[in-house]
Amino acid sequence: MSEPLAASLASTFTDAAARKMEQYLHRIGVCIAQLDDDAIWFRSCENENAPGNLMLHLSGNVTQWILSGVGGAPDERRRNEEFDARDGLSRDQLLARLTNVVTEAVAIIRAQTADQLMQRRSIQGYSVTVLEAIFHVAEHFSQHTGQIIFATKKATQKDLGFYRHLNAGGHRETTP
Repeated sequence: MSEPLAASLASTFTDAAARKMEQYLHRIGVCIAQLDDDAIWFRSCENENAPGNLMLHLSGNVTQWILSGVGGAPDERRRNEEFDARDGLSRDQLLARLTNVVTEAVAIIRAQTADQLMQRRSIQGYSVTVLEAIFHVAEHFSQHTGQIIFATKKATQKDLGFYRHLNAGGHRETTP
């Protein structure tokens, strides 16, 4: 593969991953703005995670996989605490924490070159390429964003409007 093609593919991939992370963060923000602090920590049963837990978990996952695994920051994650929490942080604190982590991660993701994407890392006991690490984080973020959306729809009984533009006969969205 030619160097220009490799660079173009790398740039396309990292840009798409970064835009998806930003899109998911925005959707979480829309959801969280509609929930009070009690709803942020509500679980209908013990084996369910509240939106607050999912936000802590996403912050931990992105920090471990991107900030540490790809960016080289120390890995100080305490994963079990993400799920054990029952309160403690307000919605504004949770969103600020997640926003800071995603902003930092997006910068790291966008900075990766084709050669860097193919480098191997050991993250959470897995041997993965940087590309795989970024892909994992984007799909993992998507999964939990969907759970937060579902919990918000259930709590508010409202359509959140994320796909309203499709019913209008056209749209200007750049990311599906």
